[in-house]
Amino acid sequence: MCRRCEMMCNDVQTVNVLSAINRGFNSVVAPAFEMNLDHSVCTYCGQCVAVCPTGALTEVDDTGKVVRVLSDPTKTVIVQTAPAVRAALGEEFDMEAGTLVTGKLVAALKRLGFDYVFDTDFAADLTIMEEGTELLNRLGKHLAGDKNVKLPILTSCCPAWVKFFEHQFPDMKDIPSTARSPQQMFGSIAKTYFADKLGIKRENLVVVSIMPCVAKKYECGRDEFKVNKNPDVDYAITTRE
Repeated sequence: MCRRCEMMCNDVQTVNVLSAINRGFNSVVAPAFEMNLDHSVCTYCGQCVAVCPTGALTEVDDTGKVVRVLSDPTKTVIVQTAPAVRAALGEEFDMEAGTLVTGKLVAALKRLGFDYVFDTDFAADLTIMEEGTELLNRLGKHLAGDKNVKLPILTSCCPAWVKFFEHQFPDMKDIPSTARSPQQMFGSIAKTYFADKLGIKRENLVVVSIMPCVAKKYECGRDEFKVNKNPDVDYAITTRE
């Protein structure tokens, strides 16, 4: 009941999902009418988790699921790591804040059993090219006199940002880029091009993301990022996980 999560949700993120419900000893911080977060306008940005001083709010732990697929001999398991992870993970091992642990991270992931380790920077480069191309396309139409073209263009890299638009500004959903986030671009390429190169079915290729953000868990579960109910990214775990 310190209500830091409530302050972060309402005053900083302006999502307005969390508030104090009930009175006295029955008081809790929750969405209106204590509805499930799935039914609220929560964007899964994770900032309430980030400011919680007691661990009352934590990310959903998917490490058990990842361990199980690593133990499955029928699965080829690959992992992508976000740039922020290699700059933050070293602190857990008493290294100076900001120390890059790229080599140690790759070695550790390989010893854990991942078949291939990739850097999400590759997919971020693809995102830049896609968003840059879309911007030039929109500017060209605007200069040609098209009054319906939407400017400015905003990045679609953050799934919480996208979900915020969907809930709060549905009339502006065509302002963000139509490009996928780097995480989802990588998953899509892995489950098509890379799976074909390896000569395996997409269902037998498991893509795991290590991300600094809990919103990535929500993103990889969205239906539009699945093919025949098989997700492009199977699991997203946080740096802490």
